[in-house]
Amino acid sequence: MTDIATRPCRTALYIPGANARALEKAQDLPTDAIIFDLEDAVTPEEKPAARDLLIGALGRHDYGRRLRLVRINGLDSDWGAGDLAALAAAMGQGLTLDAILVPKVSTPATLSAVAAQVPGTPLWAMMETAAGMLAAPAIAAHPALAGMVMGTNDLARELGARDRTDRLPMLPGLGLCLLAARAHGRLILDGVFNAFRDEAGLRAECEQGRDMGFDGKTVIHPAQLAIANAAFSPSEAEIDLARRQIAAHEAARAAGQGVAVLDGKIVENLHIVTARQVLAKAGAIAASR
Repeated sequence: MTDIATRPCRTALYIPGANARALEKAQDLPTDAIIFDLEDAVTPEEKPAARDLLIGALGRHDYGRRLRLVRINGLDSDWGAGDLAALAAAMGQGLTLDAILVPKVSTPATLSAVAAQVPGTPLWAMMETAAGMLAAPAIAAHPALAGMVMGTNDLARELGARDRTDRLPMLPGLGLCLLAARAHGRLILDGVFNAFRDEAGLRAECEQGRDMGFDGKTVIHPAQLAIANAAFSPSEAEIDLARRQIAAHEAARAAGQGVAVLDGKIVENLHIVTARQVLAKAGAIAASR
């Protein structure tokens, strides 16, 4: 499973599997993860060639410490079985992937069908259907699952939801998936922000997702990376507070006190757990640069 304490996942950039130039450029982009897309970003006519192009690029290019995921087509499509067969063959010859991202997961059975063809390979689930929201706890509990990705565009379409800056129609589904991911220790990423030139809107949505508890944000354009990375990184103020909380708590324990007071607020063990997580994430981000 992905350990965000040592491998942060603030951003995951979608790269079309049919775009050779984008596959090459992704080697140098400041993203923590790359989702190499064979599904929505590739036209039906391009899908077989994109599969071959992507596998060649994965074997040839150096993507460094970035997490490498391939989003396949659904097994109920004309291309999903071929995607899995090609990836399984390539991995049998030495290709390494961090995970396969499975689209439109509505039941754990979908994950089981994929896992049977690529045993031992971690799976991530696209959470983008109403049925998937209601089955989120069972999906998150699947033994092959390492992460979840919100597919807010498809979910909005299925719900018939209006596009709102506060994402009010999305909040029940986002919350259900967050609860399921946290209950089972899975990484979870927020959905994409479509207006990639709207920096203020992107920043607001990143901050909303971060404050809800998401580990990071999926993005559709390199121009979104700086804002999303910053939003999901501990700020200098948060790092400073974490250090001072730990120091105050240790001083209180040394004095035989169970709790400490810092800036007029109680500091207990639970705050120290969070503080250490903040410092571990900051350290992992610094090490990944």
